[in-house]
Amino acid sequence: MATNENLPPNVIRQLAKELKNLDETPPEGIKVVVNDDDFSTIFADIEGPAATPYESGVFRMKLKLSHDFPHSPPKGYFLTKIFHPNIANSGEICVNALKKDWNPSLGLRHILIVVRCLLIEPFPESALNELAGKLLLENYEEYARHARLLTGIHAKPKPKFKSGAITESTTALNVDQTNTSVLNSDIKTMPSGAALPPLSLPLTTGARGTGQDQAVVGVLTESSANVLC
Repeated sequence: MATNENLPPNVIRQLAKELKNLDETPPEGIKVVVNDDDFSTIFADIEGPAATPYESGVFRMKLKLSHDFPHSPPKGYFLTKIFHPNIANSGEICVNALKKDWNPSLGLRHILIVVRCLLIEPFPESALNELAGKLLLENYEEYARHARLLTGIHAKPKPKFKSGAITESTTALNVDQTNTSVLNSDIKTMPSGAALPPLSLPLTTGARGTGQDQAVVGVLTESSANVLC
């Protein structure tokens, strides 16, 4: 079992149970990568959802747990470069589940599903990446083109996820450790007020998803305004 000075033994035991559950019944498109020597930083690979500009990409993210977790929420970051309104150029993720809506009873599964749902339905009104938010509101095709471009460059496809996917080490992973700003020169100036095609995509889980997964997605579908900061 992992030992970590920042986390008490009872929290480590609870995390071990959650990680085992995620290994045995992983949410669709999510693979947890954990270092057994340090549970305070948890990595996950998120498969880009179908019918989005992130399709066919795999994005590495991390959750950083503080010493008073679960009383305080973890901090979430994308390590793979991504063009998304609610993910800052630094990689910081803006989602209420990790901020004002945090509840100690929320588990890792809930957090990971919420983050993947952001790739399905971004919210430009609460943008951390202002350029991505502006393009999404004013010209969806240009937004999607740039998001696909960065996905193809930085989130190269990997084999489909399988059960039993938790690995014990992150040392061999070849991922960007910073999510630096995108090249603004690649973005064309778009006319203000251009029509935005509806971004209405079904939030679904695969056969591996549990009833709990479907409940989380259902909540997001019914009250998307509660998702963001």
